[in-house]
Amino acid sequence: MQFLSFSFLALFTLCFFLYYAVKGRARNLILLVTSCIFIGWYYLPFLLTAVVVALFTFFWAQWMESRAKAGKKTKPVYIAGIIALIGGWLLLHGTVIDDIIFPLGMSFYTFQAISYLTDVYWQEQRSERNWVDFLIYMLFFMKFLSGPIERGGDLLPQLKDPRPFIYSNAVTGLKYILLGLIKKLLIANQISPQTDVMFHSIHDLSGVQLLMTCLLYPIELYADFSGYTDIAIGGAYMFGIKLSPNFNRPFAARSTAESRCRLHLWRRWHMSLSFWVRDYLYVPLTAGTRNWGQWGIYFSLLITFLALGLWHGAGLTFAIYGLIQGVLICWEMKTAAFRNNLPQYIGKYAADSLLIVRTYLLFALSLIFFRVQSLSDAWYFLRNISFEVHSSWKEMNIGIRDHNCIVAGSALLLVLIYEYYASKCNLMETLERQPAWLRWSVYYLLVFALLMLGKFDTETFIYLQF
Repeated sequence: MQFLSFSFLALFTLCFFLYYAVKGRARNLILLVTSCIFIGWYYLPFLLTAVVVALFTFFWAQWMESRAKAGKKTKPVYIAGIIALIGGWLLLHGTVIDDIIFPLGMSFYTFQAISYLTDVYWQEQRSERNWVDFLIYMLFFMKFLSGPIERGGDLLPQLKDPRPFIYSNAVTGLKYILLGLIKKLLIANQISPQTDVMFHSIHDLSGVQLLMTCLLYPIELYADFSGYTDIAIGGAYMFGIKLSPNFNRPFAARSTAESRCRLHLWRRWHMSLSFWVRDYLYVPLTAGTRNWGQWGIYFSLLITFLALGLWHGAGLTFAIYGLIQGVLICWEMKTAAFRNNLPQYIGKYAADSLLIVRTYLLFALSLIFFRVQSLSDAWYFLRNISFEVHSSWKEMNIGIRDHNCIVAGSALLLVLIYEYYASKCNLMETLERQPAWLRWSVYYLLVFALLMLGKFDTETFIYLQF
């Protein structure tokens, strides 16, 4: 069941009305049943696996906490729990058994369970005692497949007191869903068919086609994944649940992840994952290597981003993708003084523009390893990027029809303008203060554009494979 399917629309609508038709804690049962239907719709063993893992995490955390209260050692219990959560998945990932019993979104789901056990072990939160609330925390259908990766301390308290229907929450949720649909249907789906063709036939492409494929793929990936996230956040908002943000204008980043720069890419791209690896992998690693000085930080960064790359897949290409991110960050740490002084020589706006373009290009090049099928394909891709054409400069459109180029380009510009002004003020609240005729004119225009120009032929999202 995909977000863009009629079956999901029917399930969501039924859940929404039933949720507000009942009162109090019964609403959580509605969410839990809906989540189970959503997961089990794919394949019943997926649901059974998800429930077993959730209940294991639920009771294991309680046992670990009870040992801590009794003054007994909890570290062996914690380590055993982590091994149990990730060990089997790592051993069977990519095998036939993986396809049979492990649900889609298992990596997101596992990370959430690990963070919960870790927080209980660190005594940063108490173990949950209500199994219904905990199963919703693990199985909630709006974020189960591709996140955001939620922390127990953020989501569980929201489930303790289900909110009554609030009109502004429903409206805000619908706006997020509309934004997500614009990204998915007017941008990602317009580009993805041809980028898929390009990546599967790279040895037949001209240099300029390779170049344009490289430049367009980050846009496709962003529109697809952030579109999914917006739909997830909006759907949850309609139930009075606030999920964590996952993207914050990543293409405005001035650096990859240099620590002194608040505007770096990994504080803006897949934020719930990058903050997760920071808190649960990078910080413990730096604590263990603090006697190594600067080299300890470099080592921790490389291991962290290597793990982040391998989280996407066990192949060598994903490992190199992660290592590239780690090497870029280490390099940026060494060259921070030069970048900080750059505005003095060429001016602030020119320096910011140069750094933004540079960060985007480096990220786009690294995504080649993320997308291609083999290491040899990646090297071929990089070696042959150029402005060379086979016959004409029309090859720059990589086979995307002019109509689709105009639709995707216009929608991308609209989204970038929206995100820029949304970073300055709350645009949704600003829109609410406008006259009703203006608000509804904007809504009808955007919905009309979606229905007339959107490509509905692809229901899946890229990150479902992870």
